[in-house]
Formats: sequence, structure tokens, C-alpha cells
Amino acid sequence: MTSQKQGAFYTGRYRNVFKEHGYSEDDINDRVQKTWKDIFYGDQKTTFYYPVGENKAYILDTGNLDVRTEGMSYGMMMAVQLNKKEEFDRLWTWAREHMYVTFGENAGYFSWSCAPDGTRNYDGPAPDGEEYFALALFFASHRWGDGEHEPYVYSHEAKELLRTCLHKGEDSIGQPMWEKENKLIKFVPNCSFTDPSYHLPHFYELFSLWSYPEDRSFWQEAAHASRRYLQKACHPVTGLAPEYAFYDGSPNHVNGFGHFYSDSYRVAANIGLDYEWFKKDEWQVTEANRIQAFFADKDPLDYRRYTIEGDPFEKKSLHPVGLIATNAMASLAATGPIAKAHVDLFWQTPVRQGERRYYDNCLYLFAMLALSGNYRIWMPQKS
Repeated sequence: MTSQKQGAFYTGRYRNVFKEHGYSEDDINDRVQKTWKDIFYGDQKTTFYYPVGENKAYILDTGNLDVRTEGMSYGMMMAVQLNKKEEFDRLWTWAREHMYVTFGENAGYFSWSCAPDGTRNYDGPAPDGEEYFALALFFASHRWGDGEHEPYVYSHEAKELLRTCLHKGEDSIGQPMWEKENKLIKFVPNCSFTDPSYHLPHFYELFSLWSYPEDRSFWQEAAHASRRYLQKACHPVTGLAPEYAFYDGSPNHVNGFGHFYSDSYRVAANIGLDYEWFKKDEWQVTEANRIQAFFADKDPLDYRRYTIEGDPFEKKSLHPVGLIATNAMASLAATGPIAKAHVDLFWQTPVRQGERRYYDNCLYLFAMLALSGNYRIWMPQKS
């Protein structure tokens, strides 16, 4: 653990990794804005943002043709980081109207998948959506102020959602999204395993400041628990994490999800951003170096699915652009000699076009924000 408080949360300074590696500020700013425009307002080859009526919009998973809490919450986080209040409110309005569950064992959560017309495909939630919704709402409250009426009293919505995530089932039916004993996030509420890419200790640090007072100690403990957990789940040589894993960190091979594949890509990005914001775990530097070293001699046109030990499968990566983006985002923590090469590769890679563009370009815009110093913590406004 680091002894000094050096992360951006404490200093207010965010690295512009692109600039550190020789790119001009004008080119960087232009690229960030172009990426936003391409995926929110570009042509049908690049966009996945679709306005509906006067005040709603959804983000389409273009590979599965549905609307997911993952994408909706990601879009809200992108919008608040870039000061796009109209797009934020449109997405939140759609999600709150169509995805929010008001009855049954999942009341208070969001249906993880809906059709573009708002019809729910499932009533159950996926916890990564809830945690992104909550932090995006806090940031919106801090950046723009709360609205006067539901659902735009952003901070209240975030606190209520986090309360549900922790206390669901205590006085009604249903299950919480975090294990009370080990403080780890579940894959879904009614299971006993997790997804390493769901672990966002940098989010939990902020939840421990802004959630209801009675829950703040839990979130502080959850941040510590998730940092410890990732050290167990990531391979000690390759740095690769499985998509699904048990609470002891071992891969969960049920239905073939115990290998390094699409969900796993986000671990590198999460570790990089946690290190940038808080710098509480020097293991993250070692981990980022391991992941980048593993991919240093791999052809991006031939990225594969891998065991966490690094053995390739015949099946190619479904989202190679997303993998390029997350490996580059690991440079927020990496100190190895190839950190720049991963950043350069990302810079030279355009946004993805076509059927599978949604997931890749979500990860792409997050990396573009983070590496340009624009993925920031929005603190409460001083009165």
C-alpha cells in the first residue's frame, strides 16, 4: 500500500498520458470530441445513441440488439464527464421509465436488458449497471446540481439505489448485490460468485463519502476487499483475469466463463483508473505491467480468447478494439517500457464500425477520457 496520498482525489491533478507521450493538446482535445460525436451523433456505422421523443434516449447493444443497464449507465458516465446534461437526462429518463423495477423480488433494481421499445427482456438486474448508475448520478448532482423533481434529484436517486443494493431482502423479498460477510460484489443478486470486472474500488471509495451515513463504513471496507480480491483473481504471471470467478479468486468455469474474454478486458481499465484516482495499491502497477507485457508480442489483428495462464484458443477476440483501449488505459498505472506502445496503438486505432461496435466503443471512449485527463472525480459544489 502507498503511504502518501498522491492520487487525483487528493491532489486534483489528472495525468494527460497522451500529452506525456508527445501528442499535442489541440489534437488530444479534437480526438476526444470526435470520439464523442462519432458514437453519439455519427452515422449508422459508428453511433449507438438513439434519441426518442422529446426527452428520452437509449444506447443500443448493436451486437445483441437490446438496451442494457451496462450501456445506459456507461453513457451517463460519459455524458457527465463531458458536461452533456441533455444526453445524460435523456438516458436517465429512459432507464428510469423502462428499466426500473417497482414490484417483486427485484423492486428497486433495474432490469438489465430491454428491447428498444422499452419492453423488458428480464426483470433481474446486473450489478455493474447499478454501480455505474449510482456514481454517474452523484457526479451529475455535484456538477449540475439536483433537480427539483423525481427522477432528477440525482443524489437522492443514487443514495436510494445504493441502499437497495446493500439492504435488499432485510425487510422484504429479494437479495442484496454485495455479500455482507466478504464485502464482494455478486455477479447477480441470487448467486454466490462474482465477475472480476465488476470490482470498482475507486467507486466504493466515493460511495463511502456520499451514501447514507449508516452505509459508509461498508463501502470503505468493500473498496479494500475488492483490491485484495483482484490480487487473487488475476494470474500472477500473465495478469489475466477470468470473466467469472469464485470468491477465492479461482476461475468459475461453469458454461465456459472461467477464461480471459470480453468482460475480462475491463479489469485493466479499472485498475488503471483506480490507481489514477487513489494510488492506494502498488500491486496495481505490477498488474498493469503484467497485462501489457502479455500483449506486447501479440498481433492486434489476431487477439484471441485465452486461458488466464495465457494459452490461446482458436476463438478470436469478439472485441479487439475494446481490448486495445483497455490495455492502453492500464498505462495510468503501468511503468514498463511498453506503456507508450500501448498508448500509441490505441491512438492509431479508429473507433469500431459495424455490428459489434457498441462494447468496443464504450471502452474506447472511457480510455480516451482517462488517457487525456478527462475521466474525473466530480466533488460536491461548495456552498
